[in-house]
Amino acid sequence: MILTHPSSGEWWRSAVIYQIYPRFFKSTTNGVGDLPGITSKLPYISSLGVDAVWISPFYTSPQKDHGYDVSNYRDIDPLFGSLNDATELIQKANELGIKVIVDLVPNHTSDQHVWFQEALNSPKGSEPRNRYWFREGRGENGELPPTNWRSVFGGPAWTRVEDGQWYLHLFDSSQPDLNWENPEVREEFESILRFWLDRGVSGFRVDVAHGLMKDPELPDWDHDWAMVSGLDDDSVSAPPMWDRDSVHEIYRSWRTIVDSYEAMMCAEAWVHDDARRSLYVRPDEFQQCFNFSFLSSPWSKDSLQNVIARSYEVNNGVGAPTTWVFNNHDVVRLPSRMGLERTGKGPNGIYATDPQPDFELGTRRAQAAQLLMLALPGSAYLYNGEELGLPEHTSLPDEARQDPTFFRTKGEEAGRDGCRVPLPWVSAEPGAGFSPTGETWLPQPDGWNGFAVDVQEADPDSSLNFVRKALALRSQNGLGTSGIDDQSTDTTLDYLVGDIRVITTFDDEADRPEGWRVVLSSTPVTDTIGTDTTAWLVRD
Repeated sequence: MILTHPSSGEWWRSAVIYQIYPRFFKSTTNGVGDLPGITSKLPYISSLGVDAVWISPFYTSPQKDHGYDVSNYRDIDPLFGSLNDATELIQKANELGIKVIVDLVPNHTSDQHVWFQEALNSPKGSEPRNRYWFREGRGENGELPPTNWRSVFGGPAWTRVEDGQWYLHLFDSSQPDLNWENPEVREEFESILRFWLDRGVSGFRVDVAHGLMKDPELPDWDHDWAMVSGLDDDSVSAPPMWDRDSVHEIYRSWRTIVDSYEAMMCAEAWVHDDARRSLYVRPDEFQQCFNFSFLSSPWSKDSLQNVIARSYEVNNGVGAPTTWVFNNHDVVRLPSRMGLERTGKGPNGIYATDPQPDFELGTRRAQAAQLLMLALPGSAYLYNGEELGLPEHTSLPDEARQDPTFFRTKGEEAGRDGCRVPLPWVSAEPGAGFSPTGETWLPQPDGWNGFAVDVQEADPDSSLNFVRKALALRSQNGLGTSGIDDQSTDTTLDYLVGDIRVITTFDDEADRPEGWRVVLSSTPVTDTIGTDTTAWLVRD
């Protein structure tokens, strides 16, 4: 079966994009990552062979959710630098041939945003309150929330204010949801798009793209919507606050703006099936949408094969590339997820008292998965530190945790801090060279220095150099824009991508096919491809 991947030369169709979380990438000051730190490491990023960087939020923010609570969309938080620093970063990245994508957070603002402060100080029913979802409560005296909706971060999705009304927040109470039925909200974000496009960015990753429109009737809904994976039960009624059809009209209007700048958009959309996801990448909406079915797939031949085939089927149906991803700032790092008894999306963080990942097994599987992903036609995202093979920090003390999920679930979930630990750059320096002072805003785990860039630069067999080789071969062989032929067996994935044969094993070994030689593999290959291995081969 040939699965075609349409290509018309747009860079984003086959791009490899590197996600940077500013807070923990590189600090030039006091132990918190910043924009000058990112700029200083642009040559390193260029050396990886990626096409673009996606920078997680750097806007003015109280940092209740590490920047995803924005109080000013047109300025940089002093924690990270200034607008001049952002301009310099964009310019220097472009000089190196690296495009810059910035995060846009349109579902909610910070409670410190001037609009929300104005709403709090305005009467019920006023225009400032209509920018958000303020409603009267239920019960005899309005003491009960307007609906039974739950926050993704745990607890109720409503908070009461002094005059008795309640406001909606599908995430933390410090992140009130905007009312996208209000034309003023739409006009504001179209202006924000132009603000950053005028400053030279090449696109936007849109946070919670599936969440902007709510059912105005606000009906009760007795279920939870999980981060990244959405809802797996098809028998449950459609949620009144997620993935509503009316959201797409917003992105059609945005697409006209983005196209006028020859830029792109990538959707973060947690949906319950791949067909729903493909709606976000119709020709007049987003150019990309993260494939979270792929990220959430268990490490099994059948599961991955089905996800890959289904993804191409639905995306080809709308003429869009598939956007592959295994890691980001919301999930346990891949080597740790792959080392758990149950693979897939994994838990929301891991405590020291939880069953611990098998790091050796997890690393082996993670490199095989990574090499499989980078062979697949379409675009791919790498998460900063993924190239170093970093594991999850599973022994963070509770007093160090900062993720609102940890607090809102009263510790039931460890949260996402474990995948956000400051990166190791120089093994012999305090804090592994993350900051000039050796300070790190989250404590690094024991042994972190061993993953440092300088250590891996010197080791030809390191994870870092493995990723560089893979990206170079991907580019040289045009894998991102090739066709793909599935010739898998009962136990192995076996794809012909252009001229490269890609074989992934799981629990069983496989014979190296006659007439083919290995050009790159995640573990050494002789006449046999070992278990949990991906190999790229070419004809002799």
